[in-house]
Amino acid sequence: MLISEVILENFMSYEYARVPLKPGVNVICGPNGAGKSSLLLAISVALGQSYTERSRKLSDLIRWGKDQARVTLILDNSKRGGKRPVPKFNKDQIFLTRVLRRDGKYWFELENRAASKQDVERLLAKLGVDPDNMLIIMHQNMVEQFTILSPQDKLRMVEAAVGLEAYRENVLEAQKKLTRILSQEESISKLLESAEQTLNYWREQYERFQEKKQLMAKKRFLERELAWAEVNRREDIAKDLEAKLEKELSLLRQIEGEAKTAQEQLKNHQSQLERLKGEWKRSLSETINLEREKAGSQATISLCEQLMAEASFIENEAQSGKHPLKLLKAENLKELIENSRLKVSKLDQELGRKLSETRILEEQMEKVGSQILDTRVRLALLNYRMEDAKSNIEDLEEALKDAKAQLEAAIKRAEETGPRIAVIKSVGEILDEIRVTDGHLAALAGVSEDVERMYESYSQLYLELKEKARLAAENREKALEEVKARMQAWRTVIKSLLDRVNLEYRKILANSQALGEVKLVNEHDIEAAGLEILVGFRGGKPVPLNAYTQSGGERTTATMSFLLALQQHVRSPFRAVDEYDVHMDPKNRELIAQILISTVEDANAQYVVITPSHVTFAKDNVHIITVQNVEGKSIIKEVT
Repeated sequence: MLISEVILENFMSYEYARVPLKPGVNVICGPNGAGKSSLLLAISVALGQSYTERSRKLSDLIRWGKDQARVTLILDNSKRGGKRPVPKFNKDQIFLTRVLRRDGKYWFELENRAASKQDVERLLAKLGVDPDNMLIIMHQNMVEQFTILSPQDKLRMVEAAVGLEAYRENVLEAQKKLTRILSQEESISKLLESAEQTLNYWREQYERFQEKKQLMAKKRFLERELAWAEVNRREDIAKDLEAKLEKELSLLRQIEGEAKTAQEQLKNHQSQLERLKGEWKRSLSETINLEREKAGSQATISLCEQLMAEASFIENEAQSGKHPLKLLKAENLKELIENSRLKVSKLDQELGRKLSETRILEEQMEKVGSQILDTRVRLALLNYRMEDAKSNIEDLEEALKDAKAQLEAAIKRAEETGPRIAVIKSVGEILDEIRVTDGHLAALAGVSEDVERMYESYSQLYLELKEKARLAAENREKALEEVKARMQAWRTVIKSLLDRVNLEYRKILANSQALGEVKLVNEHDIEAAGLEILVGFRGGKPVPLNAYTQSGGERTTATMSFLLALQQHVRSPFRAVDEYDVHMDPKNRELIAQILISTVEDANAQYVVITPSHVTFAKDNVHIITVQNVEGKSIIKEVT
């Protein structure tokens, strides 16, 4: 037991009240607004709980119209096993008081003497109480708040409640030690790196002369390689020019052949055109003759017809002897007309044939004329290409002559550097290497005589730092092993605790026809490690407990089941919970109440439960305190 009595003076709705508490379960009940929660708030304020100081101004807790409020806790300091919890006070009771003033001044009193909050915290630590742990004092709505805590916060809260913080602190301490060693190792590493850089500098100086000789030899070889590379380049230029010249000569021969062929074609076309012209003229002449002959025949027909029209007149004149012409017979004229008409018909046919022949000849002449024009254009283009090719050939012959002269000069220069060698790099690549080599040689212009002494000095310093780095690495490995060992110890005790809590949690949930599990997550990282609570109601698969998946009654039942499963392991002699059963159905309310009573009996702890109804706690071993509000004052009416 921790608190034997609570004394309230002008605190919220209390004007003055003395509330005795007993070991085991203390049930504070009464209607809403009676002041039940105010009693737990008063205990929290007296214990210096941070939650109460953050949530509201302490001056707001003073009864209306009063300037000062006092909450006094009478703490049990009786001997246990022949030893008092707080040996400093050689008495069975310790008076702890919190004074609140309207002007905003607050202070603690311990045995009627002013005390600091640190004094109170040390006192509570000896009594095994952490008022800021939600699992120790759970105000209204904290059941819901516990649900939405992260797994990491839940785990730390459980560790604090059961007294396993030391294991976490051991791990964190080992990690800090490891961090310090790593920092030392990093510092030594930086010094070692700096010493190594300096040593490398003097080693470089020591090796510079040999490097310079090698670079000089390399430069001579590169100059020889460059000379013969230039010969290769000149040879390639000459070969390329020869190939181009041969190509131009071949092209010229091809153009000349095409021009000769075009000239012959032109002559043939011209001869063909002359022949066609002759044939056309002859055909035209024959057509004219036929037209002339046709006209004669047509004139004969016309004349004969005229003569036949005047035959009677001619005949009369002939008979009288007055006309000089002889008489022509009509039969002769008709025969002549018929013959002339036959001739005209034949001449028309012949004229049609001649006209067709003339048109064909004209088309052939036009086609041949077009071919002649195309041939002349092609011949002109070939002559232009021929002249261009000849000009190119002259330029190439001149360039080839100059290239051969430059090649001979390059060969002479290359032979001065040494016998010919096979070159696989280009002139540009070799020049780049020569420039790089010259740059390196310029950097090696001088060599200090103190190089060897400096090199030996820094070699010794480097070896000493290397030994220190080795020792730091050994310390780091030891620290790592220590961290691993402490992490293993932490995991072992946490898993052992959770295994036992898990069995009890499942057993309690089984009474509500539910399934559940409590497990450790991210166990290999103490900062990320957390406690995950799973629950499943009405045959559902257990899922993580949160503010969205389960109903209010389910969340409350699961949270209280977990808290009850944890009770046997909580080290605090005092625990409190305010209206945990608001969302529970009657069955679960009765079940949780029975388990709470039996759990607290086994744990030998003092438990304060605030509930609107004490029916579910109507047991012989339960201390029931009834609170009522009469005319604005909260009064302890009944204590059984």
